[in-house]
Amino acid sequence: MGSKTITISEEAYNALLKEKLKNESFSDVILRLTKRFGRIMESFGKFQMNDDEYLEIEKDLKNLWDSWKINV
Repeated sequence: MGSKTITISEEAYNALLKEKLKNESFSDVILRLTKRFGRIMESFGKFQMNDDEYLEIEKDLKNLWDSWKINV
């Protein structure tokens, strides 16, 4: 397998470093994380919730927005 050189910010490097396990390469970290999270578009519609769960999340978000003084 070949390799590529990429440039990343110091912040991105530090984020990867925090995720890196012992004896794991940065390539391994990137592959592990991208497999774990997958593509965002593939996640839409996967979580099913009932009305009570929806109302609880809505209430929590409203409280959070209120604490930030955001009107939506």
